[in-house]
Amino acid sequence: MTTVASLAPFLGGALALSGVAVAVSRRRELMVRWCAWAVGVPLVTAAFWWGEPGAAAVAVVVGVIAVLEFGGLMLLGRVDRAVLAAAVASVVLTAWLAPGEVLRAPAVGALAVAAVPLAAGDAEQGVRRLGAGLLGLAWLGVLAALVPLGATGLALFVAVSVADITAYFAGRRLGGPRLSPLSPAKRWSATLAGAAAGLGVLAVLSAPTWPTAVAVAVGGPAGDLLESMIKRGARVKDAGHWLPGSGGLLDRIDSLLGALAVLLVLS
Repeated sequence: MTTVASLAPFLGGALALSGVAVAVSRRRELMVRWCAWAVGVPLVTAAFWWGEPGAAAVAVVVGVIAVLEFGGLMLLGRVDRAVLAAAVASVVLTAWLAPGEVLRAPAVGALAVAAVPLAAGDAEQGVRRLGAGLLGLAWLGVLAALVPLGATGLALFVAVSVADITAYFAGRRLGGPRLSPLSPAKRWSATLAGAAAGLGVLAVLSAPTWPTAVAVAVGGPAGDLLESMIKRGARVKDAGHWLPGSGGLLDRIDSLLGALAVLLVLS
């Protein structure tokens, strides 16, 4: 059984080895990104070590930040963002405090999201605001799955992160057909290489099941493409500019969101 205690040595070792590799590369961009990981990985690991309360806290914080970035991409107003953030946080907290009612939380959240443009009588932008809000709730609400998954959720995040990094470097060397017009820089060869690396990580972390394997190999790339589609619609390169070396938080968790969605369906 995968536990946070069993994952901690692997995470620490991977962080140390990657630090050496980054130092050898002497690339400032990678050094800045590694520093962000060096701060974030221990904090997230400690939170998951705490159990469901820690996982819920991480999911709520990540969800609220992601809503703010998503709201910026979709040009949502402050009230829309606030209601959407409350809805996502409610889904996460329900998964922790009242898991038997977890299906009701998204329904209540959807009604709250719909109520904002309805109450404002927005005939011009109401449909766009409603569609964006419901998309955000469905997309970001899957973070609630981190609560019951526990250490498996942490392993899933590590696997999709390694898959992303592998695909990034492999894409520059392998070439081949493009994966999708939504992201012209991505290649099928790199995606397959990333999937193989992600599956290898699952095996090392003792978390390989057929649902987690499909989640990493299929859900991860799909989540990345979904965010690419949203950013292309917004005509921006990154979801934010505050996270050192990574743009925004959505740019780091897009693959995890896709993987969680697939895992929820298969489980």
